[in-house]
Amino acid sequence: MKMDLLSTPHNIQITNITCDSFKISWVMDPSDLERITHYFIDLNKKENKDSNKFKHRDVPTKLVAKAVPLPMTVRGHWFLSPRTEYSVAVQTAIKQSDGEYMVSDWSEIVEFCTGGQDYAMVHLQQLQEKAESIAGRMLRFTVFYRNQHMEYFDYTRLHFGNMMQPYVKDSSGSHGSPINGTLHGIFFSCNTEFNTGQPPQDSPYGQYRFQIPAQRLFNQKTSLYFADFYCMYTAYHYVILVLAPKGSSGDEFCRVHLPELDIAHNKFLTCSEEGGTLVYCHAQDVILEVVYTEPVDMALGVLGEISGHQLMSLSTADAKKDPSCKTCNISVGR
Repeated sequence: MKMDLLSTPHNIQITNITCDSFKISWVMDPSDLERITHYFIDLNKKENKDSNKFKHRDVPTKLVAKAVPLPMTVRGHWFLSPRTEYSVAVQTAIKQSDGEYMVSDWSEIVEFCTGGQDYAMVHLQQLQEKAESIAGRMLRFTVFYRNQHMEYFDYTRLHFGNMMQPYVKDSSGSHGSPINGTLHGIFFSCNTEFNTGQPPQDSPYGQYRFQIPAQRLFNQKTSLYFADFYCMYTAYHYVILVLAPKGSSGDEFCRVHLPELDIAHNKFLTCSEEGGTLVYCHAQDVILEVVYTEPVDMALGVLGEISGHQLMSLSTADAKKDPSCKTCNISVGR
């Protein structure tokens, strides 16, 4: 006996929109409700010049989901981005004994825009816990360093009297991190090579390196905050931390928006006293990006050329997070 055709879904409703999730529902013919086994959802992003250059070309846009009561929530594993316009259409289906699907016609296309909300504190704490689980053992270090081209350092000397200036954080990393586009700071690194205990000679940012003793930026008068955890379709995972002198404007901003870390006891970056001297350690298994929120006098450190390669693939400038990575993603909008 030939099965009756499925009705076309209609009256598509999009609700509960967040930065990386939404709920969708539609109306079906009552006679279809007991027969339908699956939904097909076709989601497409409106292309623009800021589209994610790291997105895999072969990522399918059609989701096949088992039929569940509506509305149904669609979450971030769909490569949803904040403040982005999408179009969506749905199709219902019955999976048959031969594994093939009998499907309805596609519904009308509905457009919507995701929100731009930052992660709440509870979401950042979830992200922090994920980062802590892979941080690895702590290694000692003695300097923070910043790699750049000589033009940067010459410009700093000429226009800012040798004072490196904070600048606004770009949109790299997790789209929900509250520091993106808001916090001003200077990025430093502190990771060392396991076999030498020294900073690596390779750099994605330039052949010149400014090094400053760790205690100049990080001491008992400094607050430390967790800001982000992400990767970019590679095996490397990055953690962004913020160092802010207590009472500074950066400290006030972070106290409201970011989880604060105990400077002597955390999984990422520590400053503790041993025998009257300050000892510094960093996590071995993540790449730390440390944002210092105040100007830094180059006279407090040394500038020199490094001998390694310029590994542009490690650059995180405006880099987008891999939304499919199970290690560094959380679900927002549940």
